[in-house]
Amino acid sequence: MNPLSNIAGEVCKIIFPIREEVFLGNSKSTIAVCTLSSMELLKEISNSDLMGKIAITGRLLSENKGIDELVRNIIKNPNLQTLIVCGKEVSGHKTGHALMSLYKYGIDDNNRIVNSHSPSPFLTVSRKDVEKFQKQITLVNRIGETRLDRII
Repeated sequence: MNPLSNIAGEVCKIIFPIREEVFLGNSKSTIAVCTLSSMELLKEISNSDLMGKIAITGRLLSENKGIDELVRNIIKNPNLQTLIVCGKEVSGHKTGHALMSLYKYGIDDNNRIVNSHSPSPFLTVSRKDVEKFQKQITLVNRIGETRLDRII
């Protein structure tokens, strides 16, 4: 990312503060759920019986720092084997699409997510970490689905 993007990101944090929201469930579960920009879905999942069946649920709003953090957290927990990606896509950022592209194609020599349509799909995680992520999990594409009964 360039310095202007970093400044814009910091300004956005001040103008549009978004809390980090991650909810922990059953630590023995092998399943994680990512609700993209669907905060209501995230809250619905966090308050449901589903939390007894999944290890963690959270949201993903950016195609760079957010995906970096997701990859780091997944590979830190070798117990996780399945990542369900659901909820509404982040307008303009296409984080779900970027995550799918990362899973399928990885990163290029400039750490750009291959085949991503996002405006700034550049990661700081290493190629080795991306490969661990790709091998460790099965990614389930439910992008666009916001009904909990259909996600389950």
